[in-house]
Amino acid sequence: MSKRIVVDPITRIEGHLRIEVVVDDNNVVKEAYSSSTLWRGIETILKGRDPRDAGFFTQRICGVCTYSHYRAGIIAVEDALGIDPPLNAKLVRSLMNMALYLHDHTVHFYHLQGLDWVDVVSALKADPHKAADEAFKYSSNPMACGADALVETLKRVGDFVKKGNLGPFANAYWGHKTYRFTPEQNLIALSHYLKALEMQRIAAQMMAIFGGKNPHPQSLTVGGVTCIMDLQDPARLGEFLTKFKEMADFVNRAYYPDLVMTGKAYAGEASVNAGLGTPNLMTSKEFLVNRDEYLFDSGIILNGDISKVHEIDEDKITEEATHSWYADDEALHPYDGKTNPKYTGFKDAQTINGKGEMEDTKVLQENGKYSWIKSPRYDGKPMQVGPLANIVINYAKGNKRVTKVVDQFLKDTGLPLKAVFSTLGRTATRMIEAKIVADNGLEAFNSLIQNLKVDDSTYTSYQIDKNKDYKGRFLGNAPRGMLSHWTRIKAGVIENWQAVVPSTWNAGPKDAKGVRGPYEESLVGLKIADLSQPLEIIRVIHSFDPCIACAVHMMDTKGNELSQYKVDLSCFC
Repeated sequence: MSKRIVVDPITRIEGHLRIEVVVDDNNVVKEAYSSSTLWRGIETILKGRDPRDAGFFTQRICGVCTYSHYRAGIIAVEDALGIDPPLNAKLVRSLMNMALYLHDHTVHFYHLQGLDWVDVVSALKADPHKAADEAFKYSSNPMACGADALVETLKRVGDFVKKGNLGPFANAYWGHKTYRFTPEQNLIALSHYLKALEMQRIAAQMMAIFGGKNPHPQSLTVGGVTCIMDLQDPARLGEFLTKFKEMADFVNRAYYPDLVMTGKAYAGEASVNAGLGTPNLMTSKEFLVNRDEYLFDSGIILNGDISKVHEIDEDKITEEATHSWYADDEALHPYDGKTNPKYTGFKDAQTINGKGEMEDTKVLQENGKYSWIKSPRYDGKPMQVGPLANIVINYAKGNKRVTKVVDQFLKDTGLPLKAVFSTLGRTATRMIEAKIVADNGLEAFNSLIQNLKVDDSTYTSYQIDKNKDYKGRFLGNAPRGMLSHWTRIKAGVIENWQAVVPSTWNAGPKDAKGVRGPYEESLVGLKIADLSQPLEIIRVIHSFDPCIACAVHMMDTKGNELSQYKVDLSCFC
Protein backbone atom coordinates (compact mmCIF):
# COMPACT_ATOMS: atom_id res chain seq x y z
CA MET A 1 0.00 0.00 0.00
CA SER A 2 1.44 3.38 -1.00
CA LYS A 3 1.87 6.16 1.55
CA ARG A 4 2.35 9.89 1.17
CA ILE A 5 4.94 11.96 3.05
CA VAL A 6 4.73 15.75 3.18
CA VAL A 7 7.74 17.86 4.14
CA ASP A 8 6.51 21.42 4.53
CA PRO A 9 8.30 23.68 4.87
CA ILE A 10 11.75 22.58 3.73
CA THR A 11 13.88 24.64 6.11
CA ARG A 12 17.44 25.97 5.78
CA ILE A 13 16.64 27.36 2.33
CA GLU A 14 15.53 30.74 0.97
CA GLY A 15 11.78 30.85 0.42
CA HIS A 16 8.77 28.55 0.83
CA LEU A 17 9.13 25.00 -0.52
CA ARG A 18 6.88 21.97 0.01
CA ILE A 19 7.86 18.45 -1.06
CA GLU A 20 5.40 15.56 -1.25
CA VAL A 21 6.41 11.99 -2.10
CA VAL A 22 4.53 8.73 -2.52
CA VAL A 23 6.37 5.63 -1.26
CA ASP A 24 5.68 1.93 -1.71
CA ASP A 25 5.71 -0.84 0.91
CA ASN A 26 9.53 -0.85 0.85
CA ASN A 27 9.72 2.89 1.56
CA VAL A 28 10.99 3.60 -1.96
CA VAL A 29 9.81 6.86 -3.54
CA LYS A 30 7.64 6.16 -6.59
CA GLU A 31 6.34 9.70 -7.22
CA ALA A 32 7.35 13.18 -6.09
CA TYR A 33 5.89 16.69 -6.23
CA SER A 34 7.74 19.98 -5.74
CA SER A 35 5.67 23.01 -4.81
CA SER A 36 6.44 26.61 -4.01
CA THR A 37 3.70 28.15 -1.92
CA LEU A 38 4.44 31.89 -2.27
CA TRP A 39 4.06 34.20 -5.27
CA ARG A 40 6.65 36.89 -5.99
CA GLY A 41 5.28 39.27 -8.62
CA ILE A 42 8.41 41.28 -9.48
CA GLU A 43 7.69 40.89 -13.21
CA THR A 44 4.37 42.63 -12.71
CA ILE A 45 5.91 45.38 -10.57
CA LEU A 46 8.43 46.23 -13.29
CA LYS A 47 5.88 46.90 -16.02
CA GLY A 48 5.71 50.56 -17.01
CA ARG A 49 8.90 51.54 -15.18
CA ASP A 50 12.05 53.20 -16.46
CA PRO A 51 14.40 50.39 -17.60
CA ARG A 52 17.33 52.11 -15.88
CA ASP A 53 15.67 51.28 -12.55
CA ALA A 54 15.14 47.61 -13.33
CA GLY A 55 18.23 46.29 -11.55
CA PHE A 56 17.27 47.97 -8.29
CA PHE A 57 13.91 46.19 -8.38
CA THR A 58 15.14 42.80 -9.60
CA GLN A 59 17.70 42.57 -6.80
CA ARG A 60 14.74 42.50 -4.40
CA ILE A 61 13.70 39.15 -5.87
CA CYS A 62 15.87 37.48 -3.25
CA GLY A 63 17.60 38.31 0.02
CA VAL A 64 20.51 35.93 -0.65
CA CYS A 65 21.64 36.31 -4.25
CA THR A 66 20.71 39.99 -4.45
CA TYR A 67 23.75 40.77 -6.58
CA SER A 68 22.89 38.08 -9.15
CA HIS A 69 19.52 39.65 -9.96
CA TYR A 70 20.88 43.19 -9.70
CA ARG A 71 23.56 42.43 -12.30
CA ALA A 72 21.07 40.53 -14.46
CA GLY A 73 18.62 43.43 -14.42
CA ILE A 74 21.35 45.89 -15.43
CA ILE A 75 22.89 43.76 -18.18
CA ALA A 76 19.51 42.78 -19.69
CA VAL A 77 18.80 46.47 -20.28
CA GLU A 78 22.33 47.05 -21.61
CA ASP A 79 21.80 44.20 -24.05
CA ALA A 80 18.49 45.69 -25.18
CA LEU A 81 20.00 49.14 -25.72
CA GLY A 82 23.19 47.85 -27.34
CA ILE A 83 25.49 49.19 -24.59
CA ASP A 84 29.00 47.80 -24.18
CA PRO A 85 30.35 48.85 -20.75
CA PRO A 86 34.10 49.56 -20.31
CA LEU A 87 36.40 46.68 -19.39
CA ASN A 88 36.94 48.11 -15.89
CA ALA A 89 33.20 47.90 -15.22
CA LYS A 90 33.01 44.32 -16.50
CA LEU A 91 35.93 43.19 -14.35
CA VAL A 92 34.56 44.89 -11.21
CA ARG A 93 31.24 43.15 -11.79
CA SER A 94 33.09 39.84 -12.13
CA LEU A 95 34.96 40.39 -8.84
CA MET A 96 31.74 41.24 -7.05
CA ASN A 97 30.21 38.04 -8.42
CA MET A 98 33.18 36.07 -7.10
CA ALA A 99 32.58 37.56 -3.66
CA LEU A 100 28.98 36.38 -3.88
CA TYR A 101 29.98 32.83 -4.89
CA LEU A 102 32.54 32.47 -2.11
CA HIS A 103 29.95 33.74 0.36
CA ASP A 104 27.03 31.70 -0.96
CA HIS A 105 28.78 28.35 -1.39
CA THR A 106 30.40 28.55 2.04
CA VAL A 107 27.12 29.39 3.74
CA HIS A 108 25.32 26.65 1.82
CA PHE A 109 27.54 23.78 2.85
CA TYR A 110 28.10 24.73 6.46
CA HIS A 111 24.95 26.53 7.53
CA LEU A 112 22.25 25.26 5.19
CA GLN A 113 23.12 21.72 4.11
CA GLY A 114 25.88 20.87 6.55
CA LEU A 115 23.60 19.40 9.22
CA ASP A 116 22.37 16.87 6.65
CA TRP A 117 25.87 15.37 6.74
CA VAL A 118 27.05 16.32 10.25
CA ASP A 119 25.56 14.81 13.41
CA VAL A 120 26.06 17.48 16.08
CA VAL A 121 25.09 15.17 18.95
CA SER A 122 27.72 12.68 17.82
CA ALA A 123 30.34 15.46 17.68
CA LEU A 124 29.85 16.12 21.41
CA LYS A 125 31.18 12.60 22.10
CA ALA A 126 34.42 13.15 20.14
CA ASP A 127 37.96 13.05 21.44
CA PRO A 128 39.44 16.42 20.33
CA HIS A 129 43.00 15.06 20.22
CA LYS A 130 41.97 12.19 17.93
CA ALA A 131 39.96 14.67 15.84
CA ALA A 132 43.04 16.90 15.46
CA ASP A 133 45.00 13.92 14.12
CA GLU A 134 42.08 12.98 11.85
CA ALA A 135 42.05 16.44 10.24
CA PHE A 136 45.55 15.89 8.84
CA LYS A 137 44.22 13.01 6.73
CA TYR A 138 42.43 15.54 4.52
CA SER A 139 44.76 18.55 4.59
CA SER A 140 48.46 19.18 5.19
CA ASN A 141 47.50 22.40 7.00
CA PRO A 142 43.95 22.12 8.37
CA MET A 143 42.18 25.23 9.63
CA ALA A 144 40.64 25.51 13.11
CA CYS A 145 41.43 21.87 13.84
CA GLY A 146 44.13 22.02 16.50
CA ALA A 147 43.27 20.20 19.70
CA ASP A 148 42.85 23.53 21.49
CA ALA A 149 40.42 24.83 18.85
CA LEU A 150 38.43 21.59 18.96
CA VAL A 151 38.23 21.65 22.75
CA GLU A 152 36.88 25.18 22.48
CA THR A 153 34.34 24.03 19.87
CA LEU A 154 33.15 21.25 22.18
CA LYS A 155 32.78 23.74 25.05
CA ARG A 156 30.92 26.35 22.97
CA VAL A 157 28.46 23.91 21.46
CA GLY A 158 28.17 21.85 24.64
CA ASP A 159 27.27 24.92 26.70
CA PHE A 160 24.78 25.92 24.03
CA VAL A 161 23.09 22.51 24.14
CA LYS A 162 22.97 22.48 27.95
CA LYS A 163 20.88 25.66 27.91
CA GLY A 164 18.14 23.73 26.15
CA ASN A 165 17.68 26.41 23.49
CA LEU A 166 19.14 24.52 20.53
CA GLY A 167 18.44 27.16 17.87
CA PRO A 168 19.70 25.83 14.51
CA PHE A 169 20.38 22.43 16.07
CA ALA A 170 16.78 21.84 17.14
CA ASN A 171 14.32 19.42 15.49
CA ALA A 172 16.99 17.55 13.56
CA TYR A 173 17.23 13.81 13.02
CA TRP A 174 20.30 13.21 15.20
CA GLY A 175 21.37 9.59 15.25
CA HIS A 176 19.78 8.87 11.87
CA LYS A 177 21.17 5.65 10.39
CA THR A 178 22.33 7.35 7.16
CA TYR A 179 24.84 9.62 8.95
CA ARG A 180 28.34 8.33 8.18
CA PHE A 181 30.86 10.56 10.00
CA THR A 182 32.66 9.34 13.11
CA PRO A 183 32.35 11.56 16.21
CA GLU A 184 35.79 13.03 15.43
CA GLN A 185 34.85 13.80 11.82
CA ASN A 186 31.65 15.42 13.03
CA LEU A 187 33.69 17.59 15.39
CA ILE A 188 36.00 18.73 12.58
CA ALA A 189 33.05 19.78 10.46
CA LEU A 190 31.35 21.43 13.45
CA SER A 191 34.48 23.50 14.11
CA HIS A 192 34.39 24.70 10.51
CA TYR A 193 30.66 25.42 10.87
CA LEU A 194 31.57 27.96 13.55
CA LYS A 195 34.55 29.28 11.59
CA ALA A 196 32.35 29.77 8.54
CA LEU A 197 30.20 32.18 10.54
CA GLU A 198 33.24 34.47 10.66
CA MET A 199 34.13 33.87 7.02
CA GLN A 200 30.73 34.85 5.69
CA ARG A 201 31.22 38.27 7.27
CA ILE A 202 34.51 38.67 5.37
CA ALA A 203 32.85 37.66 2.09
CA ALA A 204 30.06 40.17 2.68
CA GLN A 205 32.66 42.86 3.30
CA MET A 206 34.29 41.95 -0.03
CA MET A 207 31.03 42.68 -1.80
CA ALA A 208 30.59 45.96 0.06
CA ILE A 209 34.03 47.27 -0.96
CA PHE A 210 32.88 47.78 -4.55
CA GLY A 211 29.13 47.53 -3.97
CA GLY A 212 28.71 50.08 -1.18
CA LYS A 213 26.87 47.59 1.03
CA ASN A 214 25.71 44.00 1.27
CA PRO A 215 23.09 42.73 0.70
CA HIS A 216 21.58 44.88 -2.04
CA PRO A 217 24.75 46.56 -3.36
CA GLN A 218 24.26 49.88 -5.15
CA SER A 219 27.24 50.45 -7.47
CA LEU A 220 25.99 49.00 -10.76
CA THR A 221 24.25 51.23 -13.28
CA VAL A 222 23.17 50.78 -16.87
CA GLY A 223 26.35 51.57 -18.77
CA GLY A 224 28.91 50.65 -16.12
CA VAL A 225 29.67 51.06 -12.41
CA THR A 226 29.71 53.97 -9.96
CA CYS A 227 32.45 52.81 -7.53
CA ILE A 228 34.99 55.16 -9.13
CA MET A 229 36.60 56.37 -5.90
CA ASP A 230 37.12 52.80 -4.71
CA LEU A 231 38.90 51.91 -7.95
CA GLN A 232 41.16 54.95 -7.56
CA ASP A 233 42.05 54.13 -3.95
CA PRO A 234 44.94 51.63 -3.51
CA ALA A 235 43.82 51.00 0.07
CA ARG A 236 40.38 49.86 -1.06
CA LEU A 237 41.87 47.63 -3.74
CA GLY A 238 44.27 46.20 -1.19
CA GLU A 239 41.42 45.55 1.22
CA PHE A 240 39.56 43.52 -1.41
CA LEU A 241 42.74 41.58 -2.21
CA THR A 242 43.34 40.73 1.46
CA LYS A 243 39.79 39.55 2.06
CA PHE A 244 39.78 37.52 -1.14
CA LYS A 245 42.91 35.70 0.02
CA GLU A 246 41.31 35.04 3.43
CA MET A 247 38.29 33.46 1.76
CA ALA A 248 40.48 31.45 -0.61
CA ASP A 249 42.46 30.18 2.38
CA PHE A 250 39.26 28.96 4.07
CA VAL A 251 38.14 27.22 0.88
CA ASN A 252 41.46 25.39 0.53
CA ARG A 253 42.09 24.57 4.19
CA ALA A 254 38.54 23.84 5.40
CA TYR A 255 35.91 23.59 2.67
CA TYR A 256 37.91 21.40 0.26
CA PRO A 257 39.22 19.01 2.98
CA ASP A 258 35.74 18.68 4.47
CA LEU A 259 34.32 17.56 1.12
CA VAL A 260 37.17 15.08 0.70
CA MET A 261 36.25 13.78 4.15
CA THR A 262 32.58 13.68 3.12
CA GLY A 263 33.34 11.87 -0.12
CA LYS A 264 35.33 9.18 1.66
CA ALA A 265 32.85 8.75 4.51
CA TYR A 266 29.72 8.67 2.37
CA ALA A 267 31.09 6.64 -0.54
CA GLY A 268 29.06 3.61 0.55
CA GLU A 269 25.83 5.43 1.48
CA ALA A 270 23.29 4.58 -1.25
CA SER A 271 20.97 7.48 -0.48
CA VAL A 272 23.57 10.08 -1.51
CA ASN A 273 25.21 8.18 -4.37
CA ALA A 274 22.05 8.36 -6.46
CA GLY A 275 19.69 11.24 -7.04
CA LEU A 276 21.10 12.74 -10.24
CA GLY A 277 17.55 13.22 -11.43
CA THR A 278 17.26 14.97 -14.77
CA PRO A 279 20.30 13.96 -16.89
CA ASN A 280 20.04 17.02 -19.16
CA LEU A 281 22.52 19.65 -17.97
CA MET A 282 22.90 23.32 -18.93
CA THR A 283 25.25 26.14 -17.92
CA SER A 284 26.34 29.56 -19.12
CA LYS A 285 29.77 31.18 -19.38
CA GLU A 286 30.74 33.09 -16.27
CA PHE A 287 33.51 35.09 -14.56
CA LEU A 288 35.37 37.30 -17.00
CA VAL A 289 39.05 37.28 -15.97
CA ASN A 290 40.50 39.39 -18.79
CA ARG A 291 39.27 41.08 -21.94
CA ASP A 292 38.42 37.81 -23.70
CA GLU A 293 38.52 34.89 -21.24
CA TYR A 294 36.02 33.42 -18.77
CA LEU A 295 36.61 30.90 -15.97
CA PHE A 296 33.66 28.78 -17.10
CA ASP A 297 32.22 28.16 -20.56
CA SER A 298 28.61 27.53 -21.58
CA GLY A 299 26.99 24.42 -23.01
CA ILE A 300 24.42 21.64 -22.80
CA ILE A 301 24.72 17.91 -22.15
CA LEU A 302 21.77 15.71 -23.09
CA ASN A 303 20.85 12.38 -21.45
CA GLY A 304 24.05 12.36 -19.43
CA ASP A 305 26.23 11.88 -22.51
CA ILE A 306 29.46 13.73 -21.66
CA SER A 307 31.06 12.78 -24.98
CA LYS A 308 29.26 15.67 -26.69
CA VAL A 309 28.59 19.21 -25.48
CA HIS A 310 25.99 21.21 -27.41
CA GLU A 311 25.87 24.99 -27.64
CA ILE A 312 22.86 26.85 -26.23
CA ASP A 313 20.18 28.05 -28.64
CA GLU A 314 18.31 30.76 -26.71
CA ASP A 315 15.30 30.50 -29.00
CA LYS A 316 14.60 27.00 -27.61
CA ILE A 317 13.98 28.23 -24.04
CA THR A 318 10.33 28.30 -22.94
CA GLU A 319 8.23 28.32 -19.77
CA GLU A 320 4.82 26.70 -19.34
CA ALA A 321 2.30 26.56 -16.51
CA THR A 322 0.22 23.40 -16.95
CA HIS A 323 0.81 22.47 -13.29
CA SER A 324 1.57 25.99 -12.06
CA TRP A 325 -0.83 28.43 -10.45
CA TYR A 326 -1.12 30.69 -13.52
CA ALA A 327 -3.90 31.26 -16.02
CA ASP A 328 -1.85 30.85 -19.20
CA ASP A 329 -0.65 27.26 -19.66
CA GLU A 330 1.01 27.47 -23.07
CA ALA A 331 4.78 27.18 -23.51
CA LEU A 332 6.09 30.68 -24.20
CA HIS A 333 9.53 32.11 -24.83
CA PRO A 334 10.51 34.39 -21.93
CA TYR A 335 10.30 37.48 -24.14
CA ASP A 336 6.57 36.72 -24.42
CA GLY A 337 6.01 35.26 -20.95
CA LYS A 338 2.87 35.92 -18.88
CA THR A 339 2.41 35.90 -15.11
CA ASN A 340 -1.33 36.02 -14.44
CA PRO A 341 -2.05 34.14 -11.16
CA LYS A 342 -4.68 31.40 -10.93
CA TYR A 343 -4.60 29.76 -7.51
CA THR A 344 -6.56 26.49 -7.18
CA GLY A 345 -5.59 25.34 -3.69
CA PHE A 346 -5.12 21.89 -2.09
CA LYS A 347 -7.24 18.77 -1.52
CA ASP A 348 -8.01 16.54 1.49
CA ALA A 349 -5.93 13.40 2.07
CA GLN A 350 -4.06 11.33 4.64
CA THR A 351 -0.29 11.54 5.19
CA ILE A 352 2.33 10.26 7.64
CA ASN A 353 3.23 12.63 10.48
CA GLY A 354 6.48 12.95 12.43
CA LYS A 355 5.40 10.12 14.74
CA GLY A 356 4.88 7.72 11.85
CA GLU A 357 1.09 7.92 12.23
CA MET A 358 -1.51 8.57 9.54
CA GLU A 359 -3.38 11.87 9.86
CA ASP A 360 -5.84 13.96 7.87
CA THR A 361 -4.31 16.91 6.06
CA LYS A 362 -4.28 18.94 2.87
CA VAL A 363 -2.14 17.82 -0.07
CA LEU A 364 -1.32 19.06 -3.54
CA GLN A 365 -3.69 18.52 -6.44
CA GLU A 366 -1.14 16.50 -8.36
CA ASN A 367 -3.31 16.17 -11.47
CA GLY A 368 -3.94 19.90 -11.55
CA LYS A 369 -1.96 22.99 -10.60
CA TYR A 370 0.28 22.67 -7.56
CA SER A 371 3.11 25.24 -7.54
CA TRP A 372 3.87 28.93 -8.04
CA ILE A 373 6.96 27.90 -9.99
CA LYS A 374 6.62 27.47 -13.74
CA SER A 375 8.13 24.65 -15.79
CA PRO A 376 11.01 25.89 -17.95
CA ARG A 377 12.06 23.69 -20.86
CA TYR A 378 14.84 23.69 -23.43
CA ASP A 379 13.62 22.34 -26.76
CA GLY A 380 10.83 20.72 -24.76
CA LYS A 381 13.20 19.04 -22.28
CA PRO A 382 13.67 19.68 -18.55
CA MET A 383 17.21 20.80 -17.72
CA GLN A 384 19.20 20.60 -14.51
CA VAL A 385 21.31 23.66 -13.78
CA GLY A 386 23.76 24.44 -10.99
CA PRO A 387 27.36 23.65 -10.02
CA LEU A 388 26.96 19.98 -11.03
CA ALA A 389 25.93 21.02 -14.54
CA ASN A 390 28.60 23.73 -14.70
CA ILE A 391 31.48 21.52 -13.59
CA VAL A 392 30.47 18.46 -15.65
CA ILE A 393 30.00 20.49 -18.84
CA ASN A 394 33.29 22.33 -18.41
CA TYR A 395 35.06 19.08 -17.55
CA ALA A 396 33.63 17.52 -20.71
CA LYS A 397 34.84 20.52 -22.73
CA GLY A 398 38.36 20.10 -21.35
CA ASN A 399 38.45 23.35 -19.38
CA LYS A 400 41.93 23.06 -17.83
CA ARG A 401 41.07 25.00 -14.67
CA VAL A 402 38.17 22.61 -14.06
CA THR A 403 39.82 19.31 -15.00
CA LYS A 404 42.73 20.07 -12.66
CA VAL A 405 40.53 20.42 -9.58
CA VAL A 406 38.08 17.63 -10.48
CA ASP A 407 40.85 15.11 -11.15
CA GLN A 408 42.59 16.02 -7.88
CA PHE A 409 39.33 15.69 -5.92
CA LEU A 410 38.58 12.27 -7.42
CA LYS A 411 42.12 11.17 -6.60
CA ASP A 412 41.90 12.46 -3.02
CA THR A 413 38.54 10.77 -2.37
CA GLY A 414 39.07 7.62 -4.42
CA LEU A 415 35.70 8.22 -6.08
CA PRO A 416 35.01 7.44 -9.76
CA LEU A 417 33.88 10.17 -12.15
CA LYS A 418 30.36 8.72 -12.18
CA ALA A 419 30.07 9.61 -8.47
CA VAL A 420 29.67 13.24 -9.53
CA PHE A 421 26.24 12.37 -10.98
CA SER A 422 24.55 12.17 -7.58
CA THR A 423 23.41 14.05 -4.51
CA LEU A 424 26.95 13.78 -3.15
CA GLY A 425 28.24 15.04 -6.50
CA ARG A 426 25.99 18.11 -6.41
CA THR A 427 27.40 19.03 -3.00
CA ALA A 428 30.99 18.32 -4.04
CA THR A 429 30.80 20.26 -7.31
CA ARG A 430 29.55 23.32 -5.43
CA MET A 431 32.77 23.20 -3.43
CA ILE A 432 34.80 22.56 -6.60
CA GLU A 433 33.22 25.62 -8.19
CA ALA A 434 34.18 27.70 -5.14
CA LYS A 435 37.75 26.35 -5.23
CA ILE A 436 38.15 27.21 -8.91
CA VAL A 437 37.00 30.76 -8.14
CA ALA A 438 39.33 30.92 -5.12
CA ASP A 439 42.32 29.61 -7.09
CA ASN A 440 41.80 31.68 -10.25
CA GLY A 441 39.72 34.71 -9.31
CA LEU A 442 42.67 37.03 -8.80
CA GLU A 443 43.31 36.84 -12.54
CA ALA A 444 40.38 39.25 -12.86
CA PHE A 445 41.77 41.44 -10.08
CA ASN A 446 45.20 41.63 -11.75
CA SER A 447 43.58 42.36 -15.13
CA LEU A 448 41.69 45.22 -13.50
CA ILE A 449 44.86 46.68 -11.96
CA GLN A 450 46.70 46.51 -15.26
CA ASN A 451 43.85 48.08 -17.21
CA LEU A 452 43.42 50.92 -14.68
CA LYS A 453 46.99 51.98 -15.43
CA VAL A 454 46.05 52.90 -19.00
CA ASP A 455 42.27 53.36 -18.87
CA ASP A 456 40.19 54.83 -16.05
CA SER A 457 36.78 54.65 -17.81
CA THR A 458 33.91 53.04 -15.89
CA TYR A 459 30.84 54.12 -17.86
CA THR A 460 29.48 54.15 -21.42
CA SER A 461 26.95 56.87 -22.21
CA TYR A 462 23.74 56.08 -24.10
CA GLN A 463 20.29 57.34 -25.03
CA ILE A 464 16.86 55.69 -25.01
CA ASP A 465 14.76 56.45 -28.10
CA LYS A 466 11.13 56.48 -26.93
CA ASN A 467 9.99 55.92 -30.49
CA LYS A 468 11.90 52.66 -30.74
CA ASP A 469 11.11 49.19 -29.38
CA TYR A 470 13.92 47.22 -27.71
CA LYS A 471 14.39 43.72 -26.41
CA GLY A 472 17.33 42.25 -24.54
CA ARG A 473 18.41 39.63 -22.05
CA PHE A 474 20.98 38.62 -19.51
CA LEU A 475 22.27 35.06 -19.72
CA GLY A 476 24.82 33.98 -17.12
CA ASN A 477 25.27 31.97 -13.95
CA ALA A 478 24.28 32.58 -10.35
CA PRO A 479 25.54 30.41 -7.46
CA ARG A 480 22.60 28.03 -7.97
CA GLY A 481 23.02 27.75 -11.74
CA MET A 482 22.05 29.37 -15.02
CA LEU A 483 20.12 32.62 -14.66
CA SER A 484 18.40 34.66 -17.36
CA HIS A 485 16.37 37.88 -17.38
CA TRP A 486 14.42 38.93 -20.49
CA THR A 487 12.89 42.31 -21.23
CA ARG A 488 10.92 44.22 -23.84
CA ILE A 489 11.08 48.02 -23.75
CA LYS A 490 8.50 50.18 -25.49
CA ALA A 491 7.92 53.96 -25.43
CA GLY A 492 10.86 54.29 -23.05
CA VAL A 493 9.44 52.00 -20.36
CA ILE A 494 9.42 48.28 -19.59
CA GLU A 495 6.63 46.49 -21.44
CA ASN A 496 7.47 42.97 -20.24
CA TRP A 497 10.01 41.33 -17.94
CA GLN A 498 10.62 37.67 -17.18
CA ALA A 499 13.22 36.08 -14.89
CA VAL A 500 14.02 32.41 -15.51
CA VAL A 501 16.19 31.52 -12.55
CA PRO A 502 18.15 28.42 -11.45
CA SER A 503 15.55 27.23 -8.97
CA THR A 504 12.84 27.64 -11.61
CA TRP A 505 14.71 25.19 -13.83
CA ASN A 506 15.33 22.78 -10.95
CA ALA A 507 12.22 23.09 -8.77
CA GLY A 508 9.55 23.38 -11.43
CA PRO A 509 6.57 20.96 -11.47
CA LYS A 510 5.65 18.49 -14.20
CA ASP A 511 4.99 19.84 -17.68
CA ALA A 512 2.08 19.20 -20.03
CA LYS A 513 3.58 15.80 -20.96
CA GLY A 514 3.82 14.77 -17.30
CA VAL A 515 7.63 14.99 -17.33
CA ARG A 516 9.04 15.79 -13.90
CA GLY A 517 11.34 18.68 -13.04
CA PRO A 518 14.83 17.98 -11.59
CA TYR A 519 13.82 18.13 -7.89
CA GLU A 520 11.02 15.66 -8.48
CA GLU A 521 13.09 13.36 -10.68
CA SER A 522 15.97 13.29 -8.19
CA LEU A 523 13.69 11.86 -5.47
CA VAL A 524 12.18 8.99 -7.47
CA GLY A 525 13.84 5.71 -6.49
CA LEU A 526 15.11 7.07 -3.17
CA LYS A 527 14.76 4.61 -0.28
CA ILE A 528 13.81 6.19 3.05
CA ALA A 529 15.04 4.44 6.18
CA ASP A 530 12.44 5.94 8.54
CA LEU A 531 9.28 7.54 7.14
CA SER A 532 8.92 9.68 10.27
CA GLN A 533 12.45 11.07 9.76
CA PRO A 534 12.86 11.65 6.00
CA LEU A 535 16.43 13.00 6.19
CA GLU A 536 17.17 11.49 2.78
CA ILE A 537 14.56 13.74 1.13
CA ILE A 538 15.92 16.85 2.80
CA ARG A 539 19.52 15.98 1.93
CA VAL A 540 18.68 15.54 -1.76
CA ILE A 541 16.71 18.78 -2.00
CA HIS A 542 19.28 20.78 -0.02
CA SER A 543 21.98 19.64 -2.46
CA PHE A 544 20.35 21.90 -5.08
CA ASP A 545 20.61 24.89 -2.67
CA PRO A 546 16.98 25.97 -3.23
CA CYS A 547 16.23 29.66 -3.60
CA ILE A 548 12.48 29.61 -3.94
CA ALA A 549 11.91 33.36 -3.64
CA CYS A 550 13.94 33.64 -6.85
CA ALA A 551 12.00 30.91 -8.60
CA VAL A 552 8.37 31.95 -8.10
CA HIS A 553 6.69 34.66 -9.97
CA MET A 554 2.95 38.54 -2.92
CA MET A 555 -0.64 38.25 -3.38
CA ASP A 556 -3.91 37.73 -1.49
CA THR A 557 -5.56 34.52 -2.76
CA LYS A 558 -8.89 36.36 -3.08
CA GLY A 559 -7.37 39.06 -5.23
CA ASN A 560 -7.61 41.75 -2.57
CA GLU A 561 -5.20 44.62 -2.37
CA LEU A 562 -2.73 43.95 0.43
CA SER A 563 -1.65 47.50 1.24
CA GLN A 564 -0.67 50.91 -0.09
CA TYR A 565 2.30 53.07 0.85
CA LYS A 566 2.82 56.79 0.39
CA VAL A 567 6.29 58.23 0.89
CA ASP A 568 6.54 61.88 1.93
CA LEU A 569 9.73 62.98 0.18
CA SER A 570 9.84 66.18 2.21
CA CYS A 571 10.99 64.07 5.15
CA PHE A 572 14.30 63.45 3.38
CA CYS A 573 15.08 67.09 2.67
